[in-house]
Amino acid sequence: MTPEEILARVLYRDQDVIVLDKPAGLAVHAGPNSPDHLELYLDALRFGWAEPPRLAHRLDRDTSGCLILGRHGKALKRLGRMFAAGRIAKVYWAVLHGGPEADSGVVDAPILKISARGQGWRIVIDAKGQQAVTEWTVLGRSQDKGLSWVEFRPRTGRTHQIRVHAKYLGCPLLGDAYYGPDPAPALPLHLLAAAVSIPPLSESKTPIGVTAPPPAHMRAALRACGWRGD
Repeated sequence: MTPEEILARVLYRDQDVIVLDKPAGLAVHAGPNSPDHLELYLDALRFGWAEPPRLAHRLDRDTSGCLILGRHGKALKRLGRMFAAGRIAKVYWAVLHGGPEADSGVVDAPILKISARGQGWRIVIDAKGQQAVTEWTVLGRSQDKGLSWVEFRPRTGRTHQIRVHAKYLGCPLLGDAYYGPDPAPALPLHLLAAAVSIPPLSESKTPIGVTAPPPAHMRAALRACGWRGD
């Protein structure tokens, strides 16, 4: 990613916060399988500050959309407290294989991270796991393609929460190599961090609301389900 490309992905900026449209396929942190990652490019987002912004939370490598960055230490601490208290609202869009019978509901199912030697890790529904609660609403359906367009509003912020809860509903995400029907899907993961709402960081500030456009790889499936965006 070039400095110009990351600058073009800034959705919102003020003195405290930047909201970035993270591309799918780019990890946010370095890791054994992530030599290329978002933190390598944050220096381009200083906008005159002495230090680059830092991540206030994370998104999975294959998820695109709204990612919140703090521009200085005080902002990061405030954002951290807001995330811990559940005060930052996040909205996700996904395209699912099939779809729930109902048009809306809540999944309240604890999830647990398990590891197996030589097989990596994954998340499962398990009563011994952490509480995980996700509200969902069907926004559209494509009967001929067997897909549904669903909005998810997680009340908790667990790893792979939406992906595992979608599988729990019986309709995993399109392009999900971990929890979907195909371990080598032809399409990328169809999951977008579509919007975030951030309360004022101080008395003189106003609430922040930001939306991200669907990535190119999701648009055909969304249109099939009734999305009428550009």
